[in-house]
Amino acid sequence: QVSNRGRIPGLGELVAAANLRQTVVSMMAKYLLMALLFTAPVSLLAMESRTAVRAIANPIRKVVTMLQKMQSKVQEEGEKETALYEKYMCYCKNAGGDLAASIEKAGSSISEFETKIKAAQDKMTQLKDQLQNAQTERAAAKAAMSEATAVREKEEQAYAAEKQEGDKDLKAALKAIAAIDKGMVGAFLQTETAQTLQQVAMNKREMFEDDDDRRDLMSFLSGAQNSDYAPQSGQILGILKQMADEMAKNQAEATAAEEKAVKIYEALMAAKKKEVDALSKDIETKLQRIGSLGIAIMQMKNELGDTGESLLADKQFLANLDETCEKKKKEWDVIVKTRGEELAALADTIKILNDDDALELFKKTLPSAAAASLVQVRSGSLHAKANALAALKAAAQHQHLPARPEIDLIA
Repeated sequence: QVSNRGRIPGLGELVAAANLRQTVVSMMAKYLLMALLFTAPVSLLAMESRTAVRAIANPIRKVVTMLQKMQSKVQEEGEKETALYEKYMCYCKNAGGDLAASIEKAGSSISEFETKIKAAQDKMTQLKDQLQNAQTERAAAKAAMSEATAVREKEEQAYAAEKQEGDKDLKAALKAIAAIDKGMVGAFLQTETAQTLQQVAMNKREMFEDDDDRRDLMSFLSGAQNSDYAPQSGQILGILKQMADEMAKNQAEATAAEEKAVKIYEALMAAKKKEVDALSKDIETKLQRIGSLGIAIMQMKNELGDTGESLLADKQFLANLDETCEKKKKEWDVIVKTRGEELAALADTIKILNDDDALELFKKTLPSAAAASLVQVRSGSLHAKANALAALKAAAQHQHLPARPEIDLIA
C-alpha cells in the first residue's frame, strides 16, 4: 500500500499527457498519409520494374510496425498507471479506515484521560488533606514531648532539692540519736546539726504524731530542760528515732515516686518518638506520592493535549482525503477515456494501413515503369493522390470504420 498521507506522483498530470499522446497520434496519421501520397509520385522517377513497385510497400510496413510499438507502449503505460491508481485507491480505502479507527481511539483516549485526570486530582486533594493532618499530629506529638520534658525537668529539680534537704534532715536526726546514746547531749546541742533539727521541728509539723512531742523536742534542742535530763533524754531519743524513721520513709517514697515518674516520662517519650517517627515517615511517603501524582497529572494533561491535536489533525486529513480521493477518481475516468480514444485511433490507423484492399488500391494508383516518364509522373501526381484518397475512403467504408477527420483534412 501507499504510505499514509502520500500521493501518486504524476497522477494529476496523466490527463494532459494522454491528451498530448492522442494529438500526436492523430498528427502522425495525417503526416503518414500525406507522406505516402506525396512520396509515391516522386518515387516513380526511379521505377523501372515491378520489383521497384513492391519496394514501395516497405515504408508502409515500417510505419505499421512503428505504430504497433507505439500501441504496445501505450498499453504498458496504461497498465502501470492502472497499478498506481489501484494502489492509491487501496490507500484511500485503508487510510480512511485507519484514520476512522484512529479518530475513534483518540476519542476514547480523551475520555479516559479526562477520567484519569479527575481521579488523580481527587486523590491529590485527599493526599494533601492527609498530609496536613499528619503534619498537625506530628507537631502535636512534638509539642507533647517538649511539654513532658519541661515537666520532667521541673520534677527532677524538685526531687533533687527535696532529696538533698531530706538527706540533711535524716543525717541530723541520726547524729542526734548517736549523741544522746553516748551521753554527749551538751556538746551536741551546740552543733549546727541541733539547729537543723530545731528548724525541722518548727517547719515540718506533719512529721509528728503529737504536737506535744514537737514542743518537747524543740524545748530539748533549745537547752531548757537541764534539771530533768535523764527521763527527758529517753523521751527525746524516742521522738528522734520516730522522726528518723519518718524521714527515711518519706525519702524512700520520694525516691520511688521519682523513679516512677522517670519511667512514665521515658515510656511517654518512647511512645511519642515512635509516633513522630511514624508520622514523619507517613509525611515523607505522602510528599513523594503527591510529587509523583503531580508529575503524572502533568503528563496526562500533556498527552491529552497531544491526543486532542492529533484528533483534530486526523479529522481534517480524513475530510481532505475523501475530497482528494474523489478528485483522483474523476481524473482517472478522464485518463481511461483518453487512453481508450488514443488506442482506438492507433488501432484504426494500423487497420487502414494494414488492410489488403487498401494496399491494392494504393498500388493501382501507381503507373507502370515502361509508360511513365518524368513529365507524366509529375502531371499525374494530383491524380494519384486523389485515387489514393479514394482508396482509403473505400477501404474505410468496406471495413465499416468511423469517419476520420484527418483524412478529410488531407483531402
